[in-house]
Order: sequence, then structure tokens, then C-alpha cells
Amino acid sequence: MRILVFRSDLISRWNSQSLARQFLLIGGTVSVAAMVMVGAFVTSLIEDAVTRNSAAATALYVDSVIAPLLPDMQTTNTLDDTVARALDETLGQGALGGRVVAFRLWRSDGTVLYSNDKSMVGKTFPLNDELKTALAGKMAAQFNHLDDAEEEKVGRLSGTPLLEIYNPVLQPWSGQVVAVSEFYEVANDFEHSLNQARLRTWMAVGAFTLTFFAILSAIVLRGSHTIENQRHALRQRINDLSALLAQNQALRERVQRASQRAAALNESYLRRIGADLHDGPAQLIAYASLRLDSNTVTSRSTPKAIREREIASIKASLDEAMHEIRTICSGLVLPQIEAASLSDILERSVRAHQQRTGAPVELSISGGPDRLSPSGKICVYRFVQEALNNGYRHGGGVGQRVVQRVEGTRVSIEVADGGPGFDPDDIGSASLGLAGLRERIESLGGTFEIGFSAPGTVLSMTLNTAETEQI
Repeated sequence: MRILVFRSDLISRWNSQSLARQFLLIGGTVSVAAMVMVGAFVTSLIEDAVTRNSAAATALYVDSVIAPLLPDMQTTNTLDDTVARALDETLGQGALGGRVVAFRLWRSDGTVLYSNDKSMVGKTFPLNDELKTALAGKMAAQFNHLDDAEEEKVGRLSGTPLLEIYNPVLQPWSGQVVAVSEFYEVANDFEHSLNQARLRTWMAVGAFTLTFFAILSAIVLRGSHTIENQRHALRQRINDLSALLAQNQALRERVQRASQRAAALNESYLRRIGADLHDGPAQLIAYASLRLDSNTVTSRSTPKAIREREIASIKASLDEAMHEIRTICSGLVLPQIEAASLSDILERSVRAHQQRTGAPVELSISGGPDRLSPSGKICVYRFVQEALNNGYRHGGGVGQRVVQRVEGTRVSIEVADGGPGFDPDDIGSASLGLAGLRERIESLGGTFEIGFSAPGTVLSMTLNTAETEQI
């Protein structure tokens, strides 16, 4: 169980790494392993080739010196003293004396015909791989591959590099291998050349591997950087879309709640209009109807002066009912404001309120936006109309003022008065009108606020003209 958990944790940590880091770790390990393998293989090939070429040159030289001294090796089983002394003198002096530290001449059955170590002459030994190769007509060579027995036989000095060579001795007229010469050459120069070849080989392989890995790393790093940027941008877009989805969900719920409240407000508003018609014009018309059916009007015995006075009273009642009906209708019907500017709308709403109530209203306009949607214009008109009506009804129209400001694409309007103020929760008609204003303004993406001060009340609204144009 712990192994599975550890493996899962290891995989999670690995997957959390960037593609560039994963490539650097895996690619670097593979590149180093490949460099070691290729370097070792190429070095081995170069070492074998250099050893073979150097050994061939040395063997040719030794053979050219030794071959004239040897008798017919095909019929000779031993070398006489004259040949042995000649070989001793040749191998102990001159160029060969300084280069060859040991020399043996082998017969095909493994018998030593000659050796600078006289104790080995005439002895027979098992044929090793190198002797078999040389007896087959091929030269064999090794560099510093002597075992302990060979080192003891050769008498090698500690730290002295040796090139071991097995060279076939051929019969001049038939080319048949009749013997094998084994000798050991001091290879200081050869070792230096071989080390130089090894060093250059490793440097070339390392430089190629590093260059190749650096180029691949640059490509992978660039691709990884691009992928990380795209992943970051995609993650940012996902976050933005998630935020937009959350906002859309909140807006949908808000619109749903607003629709439900709007339906309730419409019913309340209709009941309010019905109540206004019932309590006002309907009562006056009913009063006029009752007076028309009275004996004072219908009886012929009623004096003319009394009848005319009664008829005048009925006419006054009907005129008052008609006036109230027009007043109610004037609040329901909007003027032509679609082509009007914001300043014209504010002036019309203030002028209509002054004509209806006779109360003065101070108007302050600080410039308007270039464009405002029809829904925004209606919202502004209804806001000023309802706010001024509430201020007149509950504050007596004292100190009423309308202030309009513009900040960028946002338009703010304040309607204030100097009355005693009111609590919307305690006044049904005011609460109904203010709730309708809030729903209307917020449905356009604006804000609605009520401020209370001593004395007076401040109603404010704010609209974004850029948002209202899309609605």
C-alpha cells in the first residue's frame, strides 16, 4: 500500500513539472548515457585501429630485421647456437634493443624455439587466442592487456606501457605460416598518441552531444514557454468565463426576482389607480348623479333660482371629477421624450411638477451625455416625477431641488427637499412608488439610493449610458 501511495505521489510530482523541466531531466540523462556509450564505442574502435596499425608497422620492421637470420622454419625444430647468438645480438643492440623488452619465437605446436629468457627455450605451452590468430595468418596485438603471468615472464617495469604483438612468420616461396614471433614493444609514444586520440574523440563526442542537446533544449524550451503562455491564457479565459457564468446566473436570478416583484408592483399600482379613481372622481360623479335625481332638480315646483344653484353645484362636482381624472392621466401618460436631450427631460419634468403643484423647484444641470437610450430617458423622467411628488406630498414641497452630474459615462441625478423626511416602510404609497423606481433603475444596471437628513430627504440614481444603450 505504501509503495502504491509513493508511486502515485511520485507520478503526481512528475506530472506537475513543466515540459521543459521534464525534457531537461530525461533528455539530459539519455544524452549523457548516449554520449558515454557512443564515446566508449568510438574510442574502442579508434584504439583497436591505432593499435593494429602501429603493431603492423612495428611487426613489419621487426620481421625485416629478424627474418634474414632465421633458417628454414618448416624443417627446423630447434635453432642452433649461431642463430640464437645472432638473435641475441640483434635484439639486444641497436634500435630493437631499446624498443623490444621481450621476444619469443613459437612453433605451431606451442614449442618455444627462441626466447631472450633462456629458461623458456624448448618448452611447450598451450596455445592462447593470440597465438592461434597468428598461426592462422593474421597479426594480433594488444596494448597493456598483460596478465600477471605474462608480466612476470616479460619482466615488465612498473608503469611502463607495452604493446604486445603476435606476428606470423611466413615461408618466403610458399607464404605458409611456419612460426609466430611474439615480442613486447615499449610504447611510450604510442600511449601518448592513443591518449590524444581518446581525448579528441571524447571531446568531439561531448561537443556534438552538448550541441545537439542544447539545440533540442532551445526548441523544447521555446515550445514549453509557448504552451505555458497558452495554458495561462486558457486558464485566464476559463476563470473569466466562470466569472461571467456566475454573473449571468446572478443576473438571471436577479431578473427573475425583479419580474416577480414587478408583477406584484403592477398589481399594487393598479390597485392604487383604482383607489384614486374610486376615492376621487368616482365619489364626485356619484354625488353629481345623486343630486341629479333629487327632487330639487326633477320637481317643477322648485324655484328657478334654487334649481340653477343646484345645477351649478352638480356642474362644479363634475368639473372637479374631470380635473382629478386629468391629473391622474397626466401622471400616467409620458410626453414626447424620445428625441429630447437629458436637460430637456429634466426641464419638462420640473416644469410639469411646478404647473401641477405650484411649488418652486431649483434645477442644476452640469451638461449631459452625448447619447441616452429611450429606456434611460423614461427612467430619468419617472424618477424625477416620482421623487418630486413624494417630496411635495410628504415634505410640503419645501426646498425642492434637482441636481444632475456627469462622470465619464455615468449620469447621476439627485432630488432633495427640506421637509421633515419620511420612512418608506411606514408610508404605503411612497413605498410603492420608491420600490417601483428601484426596480426600474436596477433593471437598467443603475443604482438607487435613499438618504435621510435633518431636515429633508435625498433620492439619488446613477445610470451608465454605455450599458443602457445595449438594453
